[in-house]
Amino acid sequence: MGAPEAFTATAEIGHFIGGRAVPSTSGRRQAVYNPATGAVARQVALASADEVNAAVAAAQAAFPAWADTPPLRRARVLNKFLQLLNEQRDTLAAMITAEHGKVFTDAQGEVTRGIEIVEFACGAPQLLKTDFTDQVGTGIDNWVLRQPLGVVAGITPFNFPVMVPMWMFPMAIATGNSFVLKPSERDPSPSLFIAELLKQAGLPDGVFNVVQGDKLAVDTLLTHPDVKAVSFVGSTPIAQYIYETGAKHGKRVQALGGAKNHMVVMPDADLEQSVDALIGAAYGSAGERCMAISVAVLVGDVADQIVPKLAERAKALKVKNGMELDAEMGPIVTPQALERIEGYIAHGVDEGAKLVVDGRGLKVPGHEQGFFTGGTLFDHVTPEMKIYKEEIFGPVLACVRVPDFASAVALVNAHEFGNGVACFTRDGHVAREFSRRIQVGMVGINVPIPVPMAWHGFGGWKKSLFGDMHAYGEEGVRFYTKQKSVMQRWPESTPKGAEFVMPTSK
Repeated sequence: MGAPEAFTATAEIGHFIGGRAVPSTSGRRQAVYNPATGAVARQVALASADEVNAAVAAAQAAFPAWADTPPLRRARVLNKFLQLLNEQRDTLAAMITAEHGKVFTDAQGEVTRGIEIVEFACGAPQLLKTDFTDQVGTGIDNWVLRQPLGVVAGITPFNFPVMVPMWMFPMAIATGNSFVLKPSERDPSPSLFIAELLKQAGLPDGVFNVVQGDKLAVDTLLTHPDVKAVSFVGSTPIAQYIYETGAKHGKRVQALGGAKNHMVVMPDADLEQSVDALIGAAYGSAGERCMAISVAVLVGDVADQIVPKLAERAKALKVKNGMELDAEMGPIVTPQALERIEGYIAHGVDEGAKLVVDGRGLKVPGHEQGFFTGGTLFDHVTPEMKIYKEEIFGPVLACVRVPDFASAVALVNAHEFGNGVACFTRDGHVAREFSRRIQVGMVGINVPIPVPMAWHGFGGWKKSLFGDMHAYGEEGVRFYTKQKSVMQRWPESTPKGAEFVMPTSK
């Protein structure tokens, strides 16, 4: 099965509603770029409220039968989908690179991480098992059911157009819900291809739907009375808006926001390993990751040793079209994003940070109109600076110098974001104390990007997460289901006479 026509033609990318591709009737369009060349590759439709309503209606119509489908049969559909994903992983990776710009090997890794969530969701029969207690009172048994919510929606970002939707819909579908996906309008093609694979896997029409769009589509989903829950991944201001708006309209909301991830390098750390980790974590995917390391916290005299090594490596980064197999960093997703990133660099210079490596103005031969910038490195950054406080979401690494371990922990804990953090050390006591004291949701010890595996769960603290539950894993099961407790007694066990107290264990 090849890529859908919308991916290969300079045509409109539309919606997928009720089991089929649907052209848009809104009349609104937005350009989708090839970021490596700067050219407009195709147009994406921006849904009207009526089109979003149609997707929700299709999901609502499909929900009752899908909710009544035994979990094992749902799992069989997901297993077939898993097989198709494995067959088409390079097609999906090429779509990511073509519209996002990240290098092909990184895109392959993204698809693999998404596949791991599908593998976890295939265990639906086990995941939905619950508790039973015999004889909680005389002749009374008590057990718990986990039942689906209904129509649920996912609003996903441009930086992981395959993996982040797969944090959501496999768990939602496995637990018996129907799903409406609103992907990023910057790289929308993978969503339609995923919809086609799900249909080919035997998913009933209407259980999975895609609406392309902008804020209008988002607001329609957030206020629609038939949408019971919304998952979101993106920047903190939008995450807070999603959470507050959805909650105000009675929805369960899981909104993952922004980040400013630190990597603490202790004096006893292996310097070469630390440099490798910082280069990969700061500049991989052009820094367009919510788990990218954007701050190196250098403890004691390690800064004078590590900054020159970082500078040498940042200058030598192979910045190319992402489809070139030796590329280490590709372009930025849009010209607006490139302008914003380079604006932050200028601001850092104005604030007095030492610009060690300046990536601005990079031109890649043969791709002079592409949205490229090189790796940028700052030293002597302080917590008061804008480039320290705010999420840049680009290939910019800021080095902050601190005197000791306690200062490093205090620095990280004082930041308003709490998504991911890492500590590089050989000292087991330092590693243990760091893990316990740090006020961050995902922690790596000598692991620079500690994204949890599929059966654990993804989510930060503080302003990096709005809502009570993390994405995927067992918390994903809880998010997409509601608990029902059942107490049962049969007539033969029921004493005569009215009972004026609640059942007790007597």
